[in-house]
Amino acid sequence: MTKRFQVVGIGNAMVDVLSHCEDAFLATNGVEKGIMQLIDMDRAVDLYARVGPAKEISGGSAANTIAGIAQLGGRTAYVGKVKNDQLGAIFVHDLRAQGAVYETALASKASEAETGRCIVLVTPDGERSMNTYLGWSEFLAPDDIDTAMMADADWIFLEGYRFDGPQSHAAFAKAIAATKGAGGRVSVTLSDPFCIDRHRAAFAKMLREDVDLLFANRAEIKSMFETEDFDAALSAAAAQVEIVACTDSENGAFIVNGGDRWHVPAVPTKVIDATGAGDLFAGAFLWGLTNGHELESCGRMACLAASEVISHIGARPEADLGALFRQHGLL
Repeated sequence: MTKRFQVVGIGNAMVDVLSHCEDAFLATNGVEKGIMQLIDMDRAVDLYARVGPAKEISGGSAANTIAGIAQLGGRTAYVGKVKNDQLGAIFVHDLRAQGAVYETALASKASEAETGRCIVLVTPDGERSMNTYLGWSEFLAPDDIDTAMMADADWIFLEGYRFDGPQSHAAFAKAIAATKGAGGRVSVTLSDPFCIDRHRAAFAKMLREDVDLLFANRAEIKSMFETEDFDAALSAAAAQVEIVACTDSENGAFIVNGGDRWHVPAVPTKVIDATGAGDLFAGAFLWGLTNGHELESCGRMACLAASEVISHIGARPEADLGALFRQHGLL
């Protein structure tokens, strides 16, 4: 029986505030380059006041992944919390406009926390330094998980960043149980080496017991398995998880499934803004997988989608991804 959803994503519902800056700005304002730092509301307000012209675009790692799947025509839904405020309205509109189902209840206008936002500072080399105020997204709880929705999904996609939250682990456990209980499968993205450091034991348990598909990049997978040997980290991951899809920047990606391993080359492009590369990689890979494509083809679609999103500002695709896949002989 065909399920209602091919992929349901769960993560931090955020709006990205993107601004270009020089490396000196990062140093002056105490921003560590190339990673995600969690900040509080006061820091978010102060930093926003200091940045130059900015562009507000709906983001959130798993939400970007789901937006990519929806743009490709996939049957998809998203779970993540925003407030009934200006940025919350932007987030809801943008996701639904892509064709994704979004039914998470909005926090009331009276609630103290606001919709989460990520101030993304893009330096001339295209590297992004993310300053994240989680806001209302931090309070994702088991009550926000609709077990019927999870049971009606071929796959769920869990965002590693969401491990930062008081009830998130319980929410994930509820989603996993409902999905697996109905014959569905579980994918997760590791998100960030510092996030792994904060929650290593929880990640390790989930990988051993629940995960069917792991997304990571070179730094994250080495951090997860506590080794500087990239090949050893890939092998360790493959020993625990059925499918491993690991990106390696300009070197493309590695896909591992049991004894099989593929290297998929990157698609050369001028990097304008690296935000969302891994998110769209995961989205295209999952879309390919749920539409019956071979794993190597899924990897090629994923690298192509990643190259599209880094060619412009913002973490959502601007080109028609399906047309791009056809142009490259993948459909």
